[in-house]
Amino acid sequence: MSAISNPALFQKLPSTDELLRQAEIQKLVEREGHSQVTESIRLVLELLRQEIAKGRLDEKSLNLALDGLSGAIARQLQQSLRYSLRSLINATGVILHTNLGRAPLGASALQHIGETAVDYSNLEFDLDSGERGKRDIHVQRLFQKLLAENAGNAEHNSAVVSTIVVNNNAAAVLLALNSLAEGGEVIVSRGELVEIGGSFRIPDVMSKSQATLREVGTTNRTRIADYERAISDRTRVLLRVHRSNFEITGFTEQPLLEELVALARRRNIPLVEDLGSGALFDLRSVGITGEPGVLDSLRTGVDVVTYSGDKLLGGPQAGLISGRADLVARMRSNSLFRALRVDKLTYAALEATLLAYVKDDHDSVPVLRMMRLSKDEISRRAELLIARIRSSKLKLELIDGESVIGGGAAPSAVLPTRLIAIAHPDQSADRLCARLRASATPVIARVEEGKVLLDLRTVFPAQETTLTAALASLD
Repeated sequence: MSAISNPALFQKLPSTDELLRQAEIQKLVEREGHSQVTESIRLVLELLRQEIAKGRLDEKSLNLALDGLSGAIARQLQQSLRYSLRSLINATGVILHTNLGRAPLGASALQHIGETAVDYSNLEFDLDSGERGKRDIHVQRLFQKLLAENAGNAEHNSAVVSTIVVNNNAAAVLLALNSLAEGGEVIVSRGELVEIGGSFRIPDVMSKSQATLREVGTTNRTRIADYERAISDRTRVLLRVHRSNFEITGFTEQPLLEELVALARRRNIPLVEDLGSGALFDLRSVGITGEPGVLDSLRTGVDVVTYSGDKLLGGPQAGLISGRADLVARMRSNSLFRALRVDKLTYAALEATLLAYVKDDHDSVPVLRMMRLSKDEISRRAELLIARIRSSKLKLELIDGESVIGGGAAPSAVLPTRLIAIAHPDQSADRLCARLRASATPVIARVEEGKVLLDLRTVFPAQETTLTAALASLD
């Protein structure tokens, strides 16, 4: 180390005030503000003090650092003012990746959000009468087209199907149970007392709703007779919860939905089904079976269905409650509804997404478009991307693989795909993944068997140039 003592090196550091008087720093102050620049200066100086204290800087290296001090301050300032929430490239092949924001929105949804955000809107204003209106109407008419006109299957469902919107599916379940079962009992199978991401547990939500949980059956086997024996004069709701993020196999039994509907009709008790993901799209068309859709449940006779907006529906985060108009009206009049309702931007995104369904324009909903991509289409894109990368060390090859739906939907369903497998002779797969995450536009990939795997099913074509550059930088 240098013969100059640590105290002498500390004395070479300029003060914050000295730096603020420099011409280059003053330009930063004019552009970004005095307080932010001052904070960045203090952070950079503190880092230098730490390096000196640890003996990592001698006089020569400190002088080099001081020569580049204004640049270091500008970089620190840029870092501190950068958005924390950033767009990235999802190359995992998980379509509804909860940690990556679930469903990306379509272009029409973004356009409608922009139009609604920058101007005033008729969120709660009736343009015909000139009087106050209700925000529900902007999506209710579309839900009527998608659900009510197709859901009537019997006398009990002759009433119009209504839909209301809250901020997520947990809120939808909470509102439904509080409105229909407060102070009473809700009967549910032990095998359906699920926990999903973020420690969201059905029993906890039920407790908050002021309803009492009445468990029936066992973890793996529940029969319709179990429900029937549990019904008492305190029973307010029969609840069915879709096991959307796991499966029970082997020695199992679960009542058919038709059996529960018949029991609910016979005893005049509402049947509520928490579908979780809640598809409005026929998943069988992309080879996915066993995942019930909203229409399936309503047609079978379920009274109230709760589901998410940002999962299989492919819209914004929201909790949707669809069902018998009289029951939904009770939820709408509940004071909790106001606390849980959504804003104009959510309605704008949801309206645009639903309109795409009404027009059968499924490819304009990114989640549906990704599910519909064939293995061959993905393979062709991957081959072209690999051909654009010039690297002396990276080894890139195409292998067969599987994409998944994610987001707690269709846990056993997979979609065949082609993966780009990447290996480097001098760097581990974990190191390569870390470097991809550190790219200007972060790239999120998978690691399996010592290789980095990229699935273009979840990469937008417009992102491929950025992805190519990120991969080329790994050489």
